[in-house]
Amino acid sequence: MPTSKIRFRPGLVPTLATLLLFPALVALGIWQLNRAKEAREMQMQIDAHAHGKPVSIGQQLLPAGDLRFFHVVARGHYDPRHQILLDNQVHNGFAGYDVITPLRVAGGDTRVLVNRGWIPLGVDRAHLPQVPTPRGEQTVAGIAVVPNAHYFTLAHPGPVSGPWQTVWENIDMRRFRRAVPFPVQPAIILLDPASPAGGFVRKWQLPDAGIAMHQSYAVQWFLLATVLVIIFVWLNVKRVAADPEEDADETR
Repeated sequence: MPTSKIRFRPGLVPTLATLLLFPALVALGIWQLNRAKEAREMQMQIDAHAHGKPVSIGQQLLPAGDLRFFHVVARGHYDPRHQILLDNQVHNGFAGYDVITPLRVAGGDTRVLVNRGWIPLGVDRAHLPQVPTPRGEQTVAGIAVVPNAHYFTLAHPGPVSGPWQTVWENIDMRRFRRAVPFPVQPAIILLDPASPAGGFVRKWQLPDAGIAMHQSYAVQWFLLATVLVIIFVWLNVKRVAADPEEDADETR
């Protein structure tokens, strides 16, 4: 009765390709695990800053790193003349704007931008919604965020000179500083949801450092490495007919 044997005879090219790709895939997985560890440490720092003692914002301009993700507090008067409606903001499926109003910090001319929350679009884009702004001194508290300096834009921003442009597609702090005659802190305060300082819809989420994303990428790289080994073995394992003379030699 004919018999068969399973033999593993990998070719040179698949072997070299596997020896090159397998360590690279494993290295990418380990790299993503290290990124996840860094992200976890960053998330712990973000959470500690957000729930720690509030940082008081005054007249002195602070480095962005001293404000980013910290719980901050400032006192002063809103400056609606230089208010921004941040376009393309969606809440519960409805289009609208985020209202960003400069706060003139008490004791000088320095401003800090305050995101007071979301408002609906209104009738249409040709008629901007009315935005009530409280008068008198306000105490503003919330989480400070630093806008990304790199962003995608659909239209070229308007000139910084001339009439004030209320609707902005993105927050460009450099552009804002060029457009106003006063110093501006480098961060924006996300007005606390419980604050009575003239806020609108505010459902902020603390920044996510991306721990789950990096862990997911690591799993994908390790799975690819595993699949590579399985394919390599599967392609190079052959079932061949047994040689009777060879079998006889093995039984002697």
